[in-house]
Amino acid sequence: MNHLREMLALAPAQNDHRVAIRCGVGIGVPLAVLLAIGRIDLAIFVAFGAFTSIYGRNEPHRQRLGHQARAGALMFMVILAGALSSRLGLDAWGIVLGTTLVAGLGTVATGYWRLRPAGSLFHIFAYAAIASVPAHPPLWQGMLAAGTTIVFAVLLGLSGMLTARYRTPWDKTLRPRFSVDKQKAIWADGGLYAVAAAAAGTVATTLGIGHNYWAMVAATVPLVGATFRHRIQRGVYRILGTFGGLAVTAVILFAGLQAWQLVLVIALLQCGAELFIARNYALAQVVITPLALLSTELAHASNPATLIQDRAVETVIGAVVGMALVLLLQLRANRATDRKGRNAA
Repeated sequence: MNHLREMLALAPAQNDHRVAIRCGVGIGVPLAVLLAIGRIDLAIFVAFGAFTSIYGRNEPHRQRLGHQARAGALMFMVILAGALSSRLGLDAWGIVLGTTLVAGLGTVATGYWRLRPAGSLFHIFAYAAIASVPAHPPLWQGMLAAGTTIVFAVLLGLSGMLTARYRTPWDKTLRPRFSVDKQKAIWADGGLYAVAAAAAGTVATTLGIGHNYWAMVAATVPLVGATFRHRIQRGVYRILGTFGGLAVTAVILFAGLQAWQLVLVIALLQCGAELFIARNYALAQVVITPLALLSTELAHASNPATLIQDRAVETVIGAVVGMALVLLLQLRANRATDRKGRNAA
């Protein structure tokens, strides 16, 4: 019962509605523009460019500007890498290799650039989803769509400056240099993300399940957390929340909505994701799952039943791999602690 109460409990809100509105507008407006000009084929580039809005949630405007500029630059590079990889015609194993590199290097980049959310989950998703699509519009058009969306997201992050009520002082914050130990920890995290992604991708690809990168994304979820219990909890919540989200996805996909209706639903789901992601991870997954699937399906539709089945199986594979890795790390740490205790005795 305690676990059930924890899974359903909501942490206190921290102006999440403002972040939610910014993020909803950040993806909804660019998608609406694509729809208006008849270029919904560029939706995948816009969807991932809009991820820039989730960074620097409640920071003062000057710090948010720098934070989102760095996050946007990194996302732009990842999207470009995915688009170039798509043109190479990579097979499933090539996608695993490329995504593993993005997992490791993306985590190192977010560490050195002090990005929050930390880690490379969004970069894994962006790179692999784009690289997996065999046919894209001309490269310059896709990158223009992504770049424009990123700039729009950064401007939205500054929109509070227009009113005195929400304006924050334009003060510069000192960022201390990283210690040697901190730099080692950043590279260790990068290696951990790469191992988790590679292991999950290998299992999924060997089993021949479609969308192998979903397992790679899910494998990184348990790596975030201050304690062993919290990490395992995140893995379990990822599975349970995804299953709930797939039920919502099924209702939306089988409803046969028109493109403009899907755009509206995606914007609302993005708002919902930001309302809950910092307050209840399991509940947030119920919203994030249909958001992720609809954002990629908008321009490249597939069989809904197969899509839902793949997402369910891949999430279980990835989360289990991630939790197994966390367990191995905990056992290793326990053995090291025991050795120190025996030596001290």
